[in-house]
Amino acid sequence: MERLLVDTNIVIDLLAKRNGFFLEAQELFTLADKKEIKLFVSSLTFANTYYILSQKLKVKEARKILRKFKVLVEVLPMDDKIIDLSLDSEFKDFEDAIQYYTAIENGIAIILTRNLKDFKTSKIPVLTAKNYLEIRK
Repeated sequence: MERLLVDTNIVIDLLAKRNGFFLEAQELFTLADKKEIKLFVSSLTFANTYYILSQKLKVKEARKILRKFKVLVEVLPMDDKIIDLSLDSEFKDFEDAIQYYTAIENGIAIILTRNLKDFKTSKIPVLTAKNYLEIRK
């Protein structure tokens, strides 16, 4: 089964039902629900998603949404090594470095994001959800 790390922007696409991106995010997470793929998120993604949701919703509602969402993904830890690798990396965006090294340190084969330009130095494939879904067909 393919193991993929999903960046925060795709998680928000799903949970906020963002125009132009929701359907492909929904299709991706449906594959995970059907156990056709295994999706992972970093603990940073989970925290950032909660923060974004709690800005628009009541805390109780944001937590309810994340509890439901959590059954679709496995949350990966962030540790000293990931932080050190991220701090020493060539990534301009620190959050993207954390995503990248979370994937690398956990043997994840592919990163899915809408922010491809910030992963130019990646040694593993980085795709949009749309690109990934097109390749699967």
